[in-house]
Amino acid sequence: MSKMSTETIRHALNGPTMGTRWSALFHTAPGVDVAPVRAAVQAAVDRVDAQMSTWRAQSDLMRLNAAPPGTWVEVPADLLAVLRRGLRIGAASGGAFDIGMGDAVRAWGFGLDAASAAGIRAAIAAPRRPAHELLEIGPGRVRKHGALAIDLNGIAKGYGVDRMAGTLAAFGMSAALVGIDGELRATGLRPDGSPWTVAVEAPDPGIRAAQSILVLQDAAVATSGDYRHWVDVQGRRLPHTMDPRRGAPVEGGPASVTVVAATCAEADAWATAMMVLGPVAGGRLARRLGLDVLFLVRDAAGRAEPLGFGRLFDTRAPSGADIPFSNGAVS
Repeated sequence: MSKMSTETIRHALNGPTMGTRWSALFHTAPGVDVAPVRAAVQAAVDRVDAQMSTWRAQSDLMRLNAAPPGTWVEVPADLLAVLRRGLRIGAASGGAFDIGMGDAVRAWGFGLDAASAAGIRAAIAAPRRPAHELLEIGPGRVRKHGALAIDLNGIAKGYGVDRMAGTLAAFGMSAALVGIDGELRATGLRPDGSPWTVAVEAPDPGIRAAQSILVLQDAAVATSGDYRHWVDVQGRRLPHTMDPRRGAPVEGGPASVTVVAATCAEADAWATAMMVLGPVAGGRLARRLGLDVLFLVRDAAGRAEPLGFGRLFDTRAPSGADIPFSNGAVS
C-alpha cells in the first residue's frame, strides 16, 4: 500500500456557543471539504443554545419558565431529552443535582444581573422541592407542579458536546475529540491508533496549567470546580455551583470534580452533583452507582490532593498504575 493512501489531514475547527467556544478535532483523507461539517456542527450547538439558554428571553426554556404552574408546554425534542435526563440524575443524586435552581443562580449574580441582596435572602429562605418532584414530562410536553425556575447550565454544555459528536458521526467520522469549554467527548482513536489525550487543569485561578493527563476513548469527561467561575460577595469568593440544600453557592467543597461517563451530558451533571455532595457522601454514591469520579481536595497548605472512585480513578490502585484525569486542552 502506498504512503499516500494512508495519509490524513488534521482538522481543528471551532466556533462560538453558549458564551464560550466549541472545538472539534478530527482527521480526514486529503481533499475532503470540511465546510459543510463546520456548518452542521455550528447549527447543532446553535440549536441547543436556542432551546436551553437562560440568557435568551425567547428560548424554549425561558418560555417554559414563564408558563404558569399546571400548564402543559410543548417543547422540542432536544430540550425534552435534557429535562428528562436532568430529572433522572437529580433523583439518583438525592437532589444534589437540581435543574430547579434558576432563582438562586440569578440572585447570586451568575445570570444576566449582578448579585442582589434581596434576591439572595429570598433564595436562601425559599422552601424548596427538587425539580424531579415538581416537573412532569409527557409526550412532547412538560408542566410544572409549583413555582420552578429551571436552569440547565449544569448539563446543557455537555449535551451540546454529545450533539456535536452525533453530527460528526452523521458525516461518517468515527474518530474525533469534541468539546465545549472543557466538557469533552472522544470517539474512536487517533490515526496512529492511540487514544485521545486531555489535560486536566490544575485548580488554580491564577494560572492555566495541567494537573495531569486523561487518556480517553469512546467516552466523555466533564470537570466542575471552584477556581474558574465565581462571584465576589462582600469580600468572599463564591463558586458558581449552587447547593440546593442552602439556595446558595457550595461552601467548603472540593477544588474540582472530574467525571467520566458514556455521554457528556451525564458527565457534566454528575460533576455538578459531586461538587455539592463532596468526597465523603459523593464517594459513597459513586461506589454504589459505579461512577468514575475524581475529586481534587485542597489540603491545609492549599495543595490539591486526588481522591478517586471507580475503575478509572480509584486512588487505592497499586503504585504505578495508570490513573486517568480530565478537563482542559484538546491535543
